[in-house]
Amino acid sequence: MIKNFKEHLDLTNETYSQHFKFAACIAITMVYGGIQAMLHAIYPGILTKAASTKIKKLYSLVTDKPNNINERD
Repeated sequence: MIKNFKEHLDLTNETYSQHFKFAACIAITMVYGGIQAMLHAIYPGILTKAASTKIKKLYSLVTDKPNNINERD
């Protein structure tokens, strides 16, 4: 696990704190978007574009990031 931890940080060219900030931002955005999507599921007339907006934001954050590891997969 420690080896994978170090390899992942090396692969992303980030320090632990940089990685933590970015991953936490993604996590918070996902949770917030999930709550919005659940509210929309219950009340279809509200937050009609919130989930798709969050998905687009997350996609942009992940794919536009320098040293994107997804390009190497």
